[in-house]
Amino acid sequence: MKSIIKSFINGILTIVPIILVFYVIYKTFLFLDGLLGNSLKPFLKEDYIPGFGLLTTIVLITILGWLSTKFITSKIIKLIDHLLERIPIVKTIYSVIKDTVQSFLGEKKAFSKVALVVIPGTDMRSMGFITSEQVEDFYSPLKDHVAVYIPQTFQVAGFTFLIPKDQVEIIDVKPEDAMKFVLSGGMTSTSKQKG
Repeated sequence: MKSIIKSFINGILTIVPIILVFYVIYKTFLFLDGLLGNSLKPFLKEDYIPGFGLLTTIVLITILGWLSTKFITSKIIKLIDHLLERIPIVKTIYSVIKDTVQSFLGEKKAFSKVALVVIPGTDMRSMGFITSEQVEDFYSPLKDHVAVYIPQTFQVAGFTFLIPKDQVEIIDVKPEDAMKFVLSGGMTSTSKQKG
């Protein structure tokens, strides 16, 4: 009976992560394919091939990216950008989305520096990511501070703290490894040490 239970647990440990990865990939594919796919299906009907919507989306984004470097098109995009930054409520949503996308894909990537922060009044430390070293642009008295994002375990949510620079220790760890470590509650370190 013990060997059966052990085999069942081993099966769960082996199969569940694989199933979940394929499920997430499948759902992501359906979502991305549906962005333009749902508009193309009525025109193509039986000729529609799954994935055509995703391919069309990628091609369209690439063309728009290429056009954004051209003189006339870049002026139009800058005008739209300027207008969106002037409309109340819309400007807040637009700026958050724009800054978030640029922080992951732009030249100055956020989450590129991993930091250890001492929890006040204790000897405990928390791991986070430097998201901005220019906090004084936001509020000038914070010129000696940095913004540190501390993610929560088992979820993407977290907290942003403004911490004095001398209380932040930058560590030589890959951001991907640090994110895995934090999100898994420190469990990824065990398998890494064994490896």
